[in-house]
Amino acid sequence: MRLTKMTHACIRLEKDGQTLVIDPGTFSEQDAAVGADVILVTHEHPDHFNEDRLRAAMEANPGAGIWTLRSVAEKISAAFPGRVHTVGHGDTFTAAGFDVQVHGELHAVIHPDIPRITNVGYLVDGSVFHPGDALTVPGHPVETLLLPVQAPWSKISEVIDYVREVKPRRAIDVHDALLTDLARPIYDRQIGELGGTDHGRLTPGETTDL
Repeated sequence: MRLTKMTHACIRLEKDGQTLVIDPGTFSEQDAAVGADVILVTHEHPDHFNEDRLRAAMEANPGAGIWTLRSVAEKISAAFPGRVHTVGHGDTFTAAGFDVQVHGELHAVIHPDIPRITNVGYLVDGSVFHPGDALTVPGHPVETLLLPVQAPWSKISEVIDYVREVKPRRAIDVHDALLTDLARPIYDRQIGELGGTDHGRLTPGETTDL
């Protein structure tokens, strides 16, 4: 399986001629989801969910489908009858040859005064886990953890402890558009030294084979 890092929280996975995209949001490229056969959205925040990105992908590929939680499905399903599927914690499904497990229920706490919304993570082919905006531990072995490395709701000690708890073979940064070049070496060093696993990051458009 080949992974391509897009800007911020968005990634593309390709295998056997099929493409799966997670979280093509406002911070990601305009064509981030174009060419996808499967699109997964973790939650409704605009850096993860952009309706124009989804519409472009669905119109480009009449066979493409979206799997997401109810709050997002309600916003897009009327435009694409039968192609938008609602999922929640504990669900499993297969789409375009990808086996997907759904884990998690709530977005991380941003502030106690801000109500928490629903958030789900996706474990793809029992190997690659994207948690969205939460530090969800899927309860299954994870080869590649897509690590939300910086966010208004997190601090680096929590990120490090999350890597330790999941114990992936490797962790690759996502949710990093707000992280400045000045800070990146600090995050790289501390997560690399303390996380207990192979840690790396990709620039937008860069690929790696898993």
